[in-house]
Amino acid sequence: MLVYDKTYDVIVVGAGHAGCEAALASARMGAKTLLFTISVESLAQMSCNPAIGGLAKGNIVKDIDALGGEMAKNIDATGIQFRILNMKKGPAVRSSRAQADKELYRQRMLEVIMQEPMLDLKQGMVHEVSAENGKVCGVISDTGMLYRSEKVILTTGTFLKGLIHIGDKNYSAGRMNEFASIELVHSLHRIGFETKRLKTGTPARLDVNTIDFSKLEAQGGDTPPPPFSFETKEITLPQVPCWITYTNERTHEIIRENMHRSPLYAGVIQGVGPRYCPSIEDKVKKFPEKTRHQIFLEPEGLRSKEWYANGFSSSLPIDVQIAMYRSVEGLENVEFVRPAYAIEYDFVQPTALKPTLETKLISGLYFAGQLNGTSGYEEAAAQGLVAGINAVLAFDGKEPMILQRNESYIGVMCDDLVNKGVDEPYRMFSSRAEYRLWLREDNAEFRLIDKGYSYGLISKTRYDRFNAEKAEFEQELVRISGINVNPNKETNSSLEQFGFQIRTGVSAKELLRRPEMDYEKLKLLFGGVENPRVAEQVEIAVKYEGYLDKQQEEIDKFDKIEKIRIPDDMDFDSIQGLRKEYKDKLKAIRPETLGQAGRIQGMTPAAVSLLHVYIAGKK
Repeated sequence: MLVYDKTYDVIVVGAGHAGCEAALASARMGAKTLLFTISVESLAQMSCNPAIGGLAKGNIVKDIDALGGEMAKNIDATGIQFRILNMKKGPAVRSSRAQADKELYRQRMLEVIMQEPMLDLKQGMVHEVSAENGKVCGVISDTGMLYRSEKVILTTGTFLKGLIHIGDKNYSAGRMNEFASIELVHSLHRIGFETKRLKTGTPARLDVNTIDFSKLEAQGGDTPPPPFSFETKEITLPQVPCWITYTNERTHEIIRENMHRSPLYAGVIQGVGPRYCPSIEDKVKKFPEKTRHQIFLEPEGLRSKEWYANGFSSSLPIDVQIAMYRSVEGLENVEFVRPAYAIEYDFVQPTALKPTLETKLISGLYFAGQLNGTSGYEEAAAQGLVAGINAVLAFDGKEPMILQRNESYIGVMCDDLVNKGVDEPYRMFSSRAEYRLWLREDNAEFRLIDKGYSYGLISKTRYDRFNAEKAEFEQELVRISGINVNPNKETNSSLEQFGFQIRTGVSAKELLRRPEMDYEKLKLLFGGVENPRVAEQVEIAVKYEGYLDKQQEEIDKFDKIEKIRIPDDMDFDSIQGLRKEYKDKLKAIRPETLGQAGRIQGMTPAAVSLLHVYIAGKK
């Protein structure tokens, strides 16, 4: 066997969103890192929608940024429309979203990768994971070359036995016109991993010159554009609108008449698709009472001819696709640049992983992204970051980074994956997070920057800036708490402009808690901080103080049970009174804490209580 003459600390396989974050984190932490990609030209490719963020997903991107990842900076440098969703609602459910110039996004990430001194990039297909005695020792490429490493991170996306479907036509591919990864699946099977099938889809790409925008509703971004990264001072690219249209009864009639030609309903596709992002034929079938479905037309770039029809994915034959797209207002004469398609691919149940995303079966082997049954660029990038950090920490013999559910959306996701597994492509929702009032976008640095700095992923300049803002925030809370506001004529005259008066003395902090007041109004009366981030933190801390205190009590209870460790050599079979089905679940997952055991799918409070009593008796 050919053996490459350089040994790496970490090898990352796949250069999508997970692979890029994993490789950058590893290299920036000082590890000699190799990143493999089937095609350099497709590195950081946005395979589906040309956007980053969205509800709950925006929180993940902010968390990635607070830990020192790259995604937020990359979208800030290449975004062409920025919006904060749910601005009329409370801060716990607000999320950022940005349209990207897909080509610029890919180009900038490639430049970042190429400029990283500890990171090598190689184009090639990895055919085999090399492992001996339960430990990974490298990967073997399609050239037959063994690349040696003690840590390997697989981020294979939809490429594992990828199969594209367009009507009754299907062919092997990882994405349209790109090679699927077949040999690597066989390698995983030989090692002992079981794979299952999932399915996802993408809409057609439309020729912008054939869209009648005069019939469509424009949707602009926020002004000024709100950046993702806490380090970005302003967005510099030109900003453009998206456009809204709708399907209609004619569209639905075309789909119903051709439902038998859909591989999804003809039984050709075996993989499970996402409930939250169904194809248009799925929507028509499952929601027959709906007379129309919304479609967002999104530009793929400032200079791109292609537009993305968000909400209009399909696997129907090309002739049916053309007919149904042209039935939509504004698309009567539309031409396709690329047709819609569905893709099936292999994944491994993430219950096969430790919370670090290292596999239980092979030491030093990590999985991240769609290989773990997730869906979305943001979920993939976050897993890549976690795997990259933990691979280096393990290589250096240090404590792993295991983010808790009360620390970040990333922690919620990883905990869900390793404890519950997936029965459909996993997507992050704010409803999955019990402590979402604390896991807001605006306070990501408060929650995570200490970790990012300790791993060497946050610069000292940035860390010092954050600590100065944190100190200013704390000082301002003290200051407004000490300002006494008396109910005299002069005070009430000032307060009348805001629509209320006071009858008893209050502090400025208590005044800010009133629904009629915000921090900018308070500044008019008593002065205040100029930094908008600090001002936002002050206002949220005051207005939601009672709710935050209550959530902190819940977090304290969570921490208490989470700190109860389960010994690595725990013999679950010896727990008297515990039913076999619970023993089997515990043996399969091998939870590290009592809290983690309680979150295993199907575990009952009674079973966890028995486990707790048994652990206590062993001490």
